[in-house]
Amino acid sequence: MVYLLLLLGFVLLIKGADYFIDGSSAIATSFRISPLIIGLTVVAFGTGAPEATISIIAALEGNADVTIGNIVGSNLLNMSLVVGLTAIIFPLKVESTTIRKEIPFAFLATIVLYVLMNDIMQNIVGNTITRSDGIIFLLFFSIFMYYVIEAARNSREQNTSIEENIEKQPIGKSTLLTIGGLAAIILGGYFVVENSTVIAYRFGMSETLVGLTIVAIGSSLPELITSITAAMKKQSEMALGNIVGSSIFNILFVIGISSVISPLAVNNKMFIDVILLLGLTIILFIFSRTKYTIGKIEGLILTLAYILYLIYIILRN
Repeated sequence: MVYLLLLLGFVLLIKGADYFIDGSSAIATSFRISPLIIGLTVVAFGTGAPEATISIIAALEGNADVTIGNIVGSNLLNMSLVVGLTAIIFPLKVESTTIRKEIPFAFLATIVLYVLMNDIMQNIVGNTITRSDGIIFLLFFSIFMYYVIEAARNSREQNTSIEENIEKQPIGKSTLLTIGGLAAIILGGYFVVENSTVIAYRFGMSETLVGLTIVAIGSSLPELITSITAAMKKQSEMALGNIVGSSIFNILFVIGISSVISPLAVNNKMFIDVILLLGLTIILFIFSRTKYTIGKIEGLILTLAYILYLIYIILRN
């Protein structure tokens, strides 16, 4: 039964992502909003829902290792495997605004995480993400949301005079496709994570390892499937916006809310993972500057980087 539900989860993820991208793209066209902005908000927060759900539930149950491991592991996967596989399938065009603001903001979010989880830097015994730290995360998230809203407004104003040749879909149908696709993604993500975690525990994996691998990979499947689907539909702006937006959302909102609910004790092993995440974000920034495209070779390098990381954490734990 566990394996059957796991298979059902994958089916829901794949079909849900297909409908979700079609609906989101149609909404972007109808309201003359850049696909990048839709990717950073609707798509990113929608595909980030599994991470949010899992991390908040884990925080309520006092499983800090799963909460933090899930977010850091998901972001590592987003910045390497998700970008990598997507770029291998279809090279990702990078808008200059993404380079100037979104990717550096993802880097800033990771720096904030490293500083707030490192209580030794703050002369406090024991590393914990406290409720006050959670409020700081949420304040940074508010700043990010303000920027995105302003960017959406500017994007709409710039596109008001542009006559679109794309046949517009009825807004009701677009909304239904988006909501239905998102529901399938969240339900599919839940089935994949829950059942793969049960299988992992049967093989004797630790909580930290489960959080960084099975839960992180399972909860990041919506981002992976959605980004690949977007790239195949030649919506590369939406694909990259989804990845970067989801990574920002994971750290600032999900860890913020989770730590406000319950302070999160930090496993010392996580510092290495966060440093690796910082390094990957810098590499992604550099790759995005090469002809403003993340190509197949760069995608292959990022994919191999995640495989090496996966081998490392399995051996470490």
